[in-house]
Amino acid sequence: MSSQRILEPPQELWRAGARELAHGVVERLSVARQALAEVGQYLVEIESRGPMELFGHGSTAGWFAETARITPKEASDTVTRALAVNESRNLDGTPAPAFAPLAGAAAAEGDLGHQQLDPILTVLKKIPADVSAEDRTGAEQILVNLARHAGPQEITNVGADLLAHLDPDGNEPKDEDLKPPSREVHLRKRDDGWWRLNGLLDPEFGARVNALFDTWGQRRPIDEDGNRDPRTPGERHGDALFDAIHYAMTNDKAPTLSGDRTTVVVTIPLATLTSGLGAACVDEVSQITARHARMLACDAKIIPAVLDSESEPLDIGRATRSVTPAQRRALNLRDHGCAFPGCHRKPKHCEAHHVLPWGQLGDTDLNNLCLLCRYHHMVIHGQSGWKVQITNGRPEFIPPQYLDPLQTPRHNHR
Repeated sequence: MSSQRILEPPQELWRAGARELAHGVVERLSVARQALAEVGQYLVEIESRGPMELFGHGSTAGWFAETARITPKEASDTVTRALAVNESRNLDGTPAPAFAPLAGAAAAEGDLGHQQLDPILTVLKKIPADVSAEDRTGAEQILVNLARHAGPQEITNVGADLLAHLDPDGNEPKDEDLKPPSREVHLRKRDDGWWRLNGLLDPEFGARVNALFDTWGQRRPIDEDGNRDPRTPGERHGDALFDAIHYAMTNDKAPTLSGDRTTVVVTIPLATLTSGLGAACVDEVSQITARHARMLACDAKIIPAVLDSESEPLDIGRATRSVTPAQRRALNLRDHGCAFPGCHRKPKHCEAHHVLPWGQLGDTDLNNLCLLCRYHHMVIHGQSGWKVQITNGRPEFIPPQYLDPLQTPRHNHR
């Protein structure tokens, strides 16, 4: 076990510049993670020898909870995590290999904390036992490499993709799994005459309802007096549901959003659709199995979106600054939401960003556009040091030097 490097803070932090402050945080995070990794190694050794023999305590987690003055759950999670990423010994003294040795090595280097280790371990535990050791190690290496510069949600998303390829059929379906989806909607009349509505929707139905809310629940335009729509999102959704039900009972024409009727888009690469291996997306964000996507493709009310389609003009150069509805749909399908690394905001919460500003002769073409949520749009336009560029048709982001001296390009691995 290596000795920890103690970093002394400057005497007057208020004099420090932005780069010095950022470096201080990054370096101390690394030292803290190294220290916690070494604590885990000590706990594994205590578990190997036996906490009763060493301290007269019934469990390592119980002893650690008292010693560290933390909750039993925190202590139990810490011990479980340490045993998973470190080599230990069996009762007979023989070595017991770590469940996730690559993750443990990265943690010992100070690159990973429990926020990254936990989603990695969750994914690895779901890999079927019949998957080869080589494939399992490859999956762990992919997750560890990603986790060095990604957060929990991004690790979870990539892990889901890995599981979809390693175990495309999922668990063996039981009889109850073959039943139609259980959709529950409850409507109860209150004493004051109002009605209370609640329910539980399956992914397909939920995506359809969400698409309907996006269309029918838009904010009203600002009126002549400059007043904005005062309704909350919940109120707008309630009015949208009323309008939709009223329309279904009285009309046969549906309202549109950017020229599109209320629909759900299933996005799936042709190879995936053909082979049945991997995953598809419902409404550009929710994942379903390829098998389910093939079933939905038979429904005329579901639009199978073919990626890289050239059926509509998507590059309009300097002709206009605004993004057209066709371009917006293409951006939604390409970026799936905010393209900034680690962000998982949905397309409806994003804005189209010109990589080279239109005012600096940047074109309004797909190779000069990407989706960014409002926060990351401000980050790119601010003084953060982050840069964005389009490479091989995909947006990639260059981190500032204080975060990565080599400034290795990063992607959103959604």
